[in-house]
Amino acid sequence: MCVISYSSIREFIKVHPDCSVALRSWYRRLARKKPGNIHELKRAFPGVDYIGNKRFVFNIRGNKYRVVALILFGPQKAYIRYIGTHADYDKTNCKEI
Repeated sequence: MCVISYSSIREFIKVHPDCSVALRSWYRRLARKKPGNIHELKRAFPGVDYIGNKRFVFNIRGNKYRVVALILFGPQKAYIRYIGTHADYDKTNCKEI
């Protein structure tokens, strides 16, 4: 799957270096996968949740951080829409971003 855009990960890691390994690992794992639907995505990432509007939330580093990605299974593209702390995620309407 093509994950767009790695630059958002680089920028987030500059501010939160403690998530560097976990976030880069998540990126590599998703980039290697080719899930055709939500069930295949959940097999690869058991903790992923569908939040609506083609957006999925991934827990990073023991749920300390979260990534929201808009995933299009047909063209195999994942657009990173949000990376943040769990506390900031709770204040954000991620279905609309």
